Amino acid sequence: MAAAFGNYPRPLHDKLLQLRRLIFDTAAETAGVGHLEETLKWGQPSYLTPQTRSGSTIRIDAIKDDPQRFAIYFHCQTDLVATFRRLYPDSFAFEGNRAIHFCALDALPEDELKHCIALALTYHSRKKA
Repeated sequence: MAAAFGNYPRPLHDKLLQLRRLIFDTAAETAGVGHLEETLKWGQPSYLTPQTRSGSTIRIDAIKDDPQRFAIYFHCQTDLVATFRRLYPDSFAFEGNRAIHFCALDALPEDELKHCIALALTYHSRKKA
Protein backbone atom coordinates (compact mmCIF):
# COMPACT_ATOMS: atom_id res chain seq x y z
CA MET A 1 0.00 0.00 0.00
CA ALA A 2 2.92 2.35 0.64
CA ALA A 3 3.70 2.29 -3.08
CA ALA A 4 0.20 3.52 -3.91
CA PHE A 5 0.63 6.57 -1.68
CA GLY A 6 4.16 7.13 -2.97
CA ASN A 7 2.79 7.83 -6.44
CA TYR A 8 1.02 11.00 -5.32
CA PRO A 9 2.83 14.34 -5.53
CA ARG A 10 3.21 16.48 -2.45
CA PRO A 11 1.10 18.04 -0.91
CA LEU A 12 -1.54 15.48 -2.06
CA HIS A 13 0.57 12.67 -0.64
CA ASP A 14 0.56 14.25 2.82
CA LYS A 15 -3.17 15.08 2.74
CA LEU A 16 -4.15 11.59 1.60
CA LEU A 17 -2.05 10.08 4.39
CA GLN A 18 -3.79 12.44 6.84
CA LEU A 19 -7.15 11.27 5.51
CA ARG A 20 -6.01 7.63 5.80
CA ARG A 21 -5.05 8.26 9.44
CA LEU A 22 -8.48 9.80 10.12
CA ILE A 23 -10.17 6.72 8.66
CA PHE A 24 -8.15 4.33 10.83
CA ASP A 25 -8.52 6.49 13.95
CA THR A 26 -12.26 6.77 13.43
CA ALA A 27 -12.58 3.02 12.92
CA ALA A 28 -10.69 2.36 16.16
CA GLU A 29 -12.89 4.83 18.07
CA THR A 30 -16.23 3.67 16.65
CA ALA A 31 -18.02 0.81 18.40
CA GLY A 32 -18.98 -2.15 16.22
CA VAL A 33 -16.59 -1.48 13.35
CA GLY A 34 -13.91 -4.04 14.17
CA HIS A 35 -10.84 -4.65 12.03
CA LEU A 36 -10.44 -2.30 9.08
CA GLU A 37 -9.02 -3.77 5.88
CA GLU A 38 -7.00 -1.56 3.54
CA THR A 39 -6.83 -2.61 -0.08
CA LEU A 40 -6.79 -1.18 -3.60
CA LYS A 41 -10.06 -0.98 -5.53
CA TRP A 42 -9.87 0.53 -9.01
CA GLY A 43 -6.35 1.62 -8.10
CA GLN A 44 -7.62 3.67 -5.15
CA PRO A 45 -6.82 3.08 -1.47
CA SER A 46 -10.01 1.54 -0.06
CA TYR A 47 -11.22 0.72 3.44
CA LEU A 48 -13.62 -2.08 4.31
CA THR A 49 -15.06 -3.68 7.46
CA PRO A 50 -14.76 -7.39 6.55
CA GLN A 51 -14.95 -8.74 10.11
CA THR A 52 -18.19 -7.07 11.14
CA ARG A 53 -19.54 -6.01 7.72
CA SER A 54 -20.79 -2.92 9.56
CA GLY A 55 -19.82 -0.38 6.95
CA SER A 56 -19.85 0.70 3.37
CA THR A 57 -16.54 0.86 1.48
CA ILE A 58 -14.65 4.15 1.63
CA ARG A 59 -12.12 5.06 -1.09
CA ILE A 60 -9.70 7.97 -1.34
CA ASP A 61 -7.83 9.36 -4.33
CA ALA A 62 -6.51 12.42 -6.10
CA ILE A 63 -8.86 14.08 -8.56
CA LYS A 64 -7.34 13.30 -11.93
CA ASP A 65 -7.99 16.63 -13.64
CA ASP A 66 -6.83 18.83 -10.76
CA PRO A 67 -3.42 18.26 -9.14
CA GLN A 68 -4.40 20.27 -6.04
CA ARG A 69 -7.59 18.38 -5.22
CA PHE A 70 -8.47 15.00 -3.73
CA ALA A 71 -11.62 13.21 -2.63
CA ILE A 72 -13.12 10.67 -0.29
CA TYR A 73 -15.60 8.43 -2.12
CA PHE A 74 -18.63 6.55 -0.80
CA HIS A 75 -20.91 4.00 -2.43
CA CYS A 76 -23.22 5.99 -4.70
CA GLN A 77 -26.24 3.76 -4.04
CA THR A 78 -26.32 4.71 -0.36
CA ASP A 79 -27.76 7.85 1.19
CA LEU A 80 -24.44 8.67 2.87
CA VAL A 81 -23.50 11.75 0.84
CA ALA A 82 -27.07 13.07 1.06
CA THR A 83 -26.82 12.68 4.85
CA PHE A 84 -23.46 14.48 4.93
CA ARG A 85 -24.87 17.26 2.76
CA ARG A 86 -27.78 17.69 5.18
CA LEU A 87 -25.54 17.63 8.28
CA TYR A 88 -22.68 19.75 6.92
CA PRO A 89 -23.92 21.87 4.00
CA ASP A 90 -21.23 24.51 4.45
CA SER A 91 -18.30 22.32 5.51
CA PHE A 92 -17.66 20.33 2.34
CA ALA A 93 -17.66 20.46 -1.45
CA PHE A 94 -19.80 17.54 -2.62
CA GLU A 95 -19.74 15.62 -5.89
CA GLY A 96 -23.21 14.26 -6.58
CA ASN A 97 -24.08 11.31 -4.34
CA ARG A 98 -20.60 9.79 -4.24
CA ALA A 99 -17.84 12.07 -2.92
CA ILE A 100 -16.54 14.92 -0.84
CA HIS A 101 -13.79 17.00 -2.48
CA PHE A 102 -10.93 18.80 -0.77
CA CYS A 103 -8.14 21.17 -1.74
CA ALA A 104 -4.65 20.10 -0.71
CA LEU A 105 -3.89 23.65 0.44
CA ASP A 106 -6.79 23.74 2.93
CA ALA A 107 -7.03 22.25 6.40
CA LEU A 108 -9.32 19.24 6.71
CA PRO A 109 -12.42 19.80 8.89
CA GLU A 110 -11.44 16.81 11.02
CA ASP A 111 -14.36 16.68 13.47
CA GLU A 112 -17.01 16.82 10.75
CA LEU A 113 -15.06 14.43 8.56
CA LYS A 114 -14.64 11.89 11.37
CA HIS A 115 -18.40 11.96 11.93
CA CYS A 116 -19.00 11.27 8.22
CA ILE A 117 -16.44 8.45 8.23
CA ALA A 118 -18.07 6.91 11.33
CA LEU A 119 -21.46 7.02 9.59
CA ALA A 120 -19.98 5.24 6.57
CA LEU A 121 -18.20 2.62 8.70
CA THR A 122 -21.47 1.80 10.49
CA TYR A 123 -23.82 2.19 7.52
CA HIS A 124 -24.92 -1.46 7.24
CA SER A 125 -25.21 -2.04 10.97
CA ARG A 126 -27.40 1.07 11.32
CA LYS A 127 -29.57 0.00 8.38
CA LYS A 128 -30.17 -3.39 10.02
CA ALA A 129 -31.13 -1.82 13.35
